[in-house]
Amino acid sequence: MRLRLGCEIASDFQAPTPIVAMLNVHHSRVSCLERPDHLTVSPPVPIDHYRDSFGNWCARMVAPAGRFSLRTDGIIRDDGAPDPVFPDARQAAIEDLPSDTIQFLLPSRYCESDKLMEEAWNRFGHLPEGWARVQGVVEYVHHHIVFDYMAARNTRTAFEANQERTGVCRDFAHLAVAFCRALNVPTRYCTGYVSDIGQPPPYAPMDFAAWMEVFLDGRWMTFDPRNLTPRRGRVLVGRGRDAADVPLTHSFGFAQLAKFEVWIDEAPDAA
Repeated sequence: MRLRLGCEIASDFQAPTPIVAMLNVHHSRVSCLERPDHLTVSPPVPIDHYRDSFGNWCARMVAPAGRFSLRTDGIIRDDGAPDPVFPDARQAAIEDLPSDTIQFLLPSRYCESDKLMEEAWNRFGHLPEGWARVQGVVEYVHHHIVFDYMAARNTRTAFEANQERTGVCRDFAHLAVAFCRALNVPTRYCTGYVSDIGQPPPYAPMDFAAWMEVFLDGRWMTFDPRNLTPRRGRVLVGRGRDAADVPLTHSFGFAQLAKFEVWIDEAPDAA
């Protein structure tokens, strides 16, 4: 199927302000783009692109004083299949893991796996290693946290989300990531688009989503603590240790959000 996806984010700046944006489809899906989701800005300013240490595509620029907007709009081909499920996937011993997965076992800014270690083993240590244990974590987090946009807080950590039992999709992902790392499963945080295709209405306003990937059976596998069930039309933008590594925009100065719109919808076949 064809998906039209993109976003428009506008902010008001009091003075010229450097910003970094991470809004383009991840390089692992670039070959699927039928119409590239090029980043455009208004008013126009020079943009410098680079890859960060996780391989994410970043755009660096200086926003002028006043209203400044960033926009992407592309078309991507997707097989339409739901997230794959591998119930027999096994967990590797730490000594057998590839070296580049080890960083995803460690505590990070928002995922304090060390502070949640005891609870993780008390709650999930009895479950079989591998897919079943990760699924147990995901189901617990899905039912433990109440989704509430009004309760969003960009400084909330996994430990705090576990205590407060409220948050948005990044809080679901952070808590599940932290529990899985405490259980010795390499886990990385992901952000991107998740469509409502195949879901019953009514639909909430579209937003960027957060989920996680765990390393089982020698490959990274998708789990979504917020939505729980496999979804269709999932498109990655960035991945890292937690949300601190993959901000949609990061301004090095004050910015007042004026507009935030995200879309991912099925597009008709090209004529």
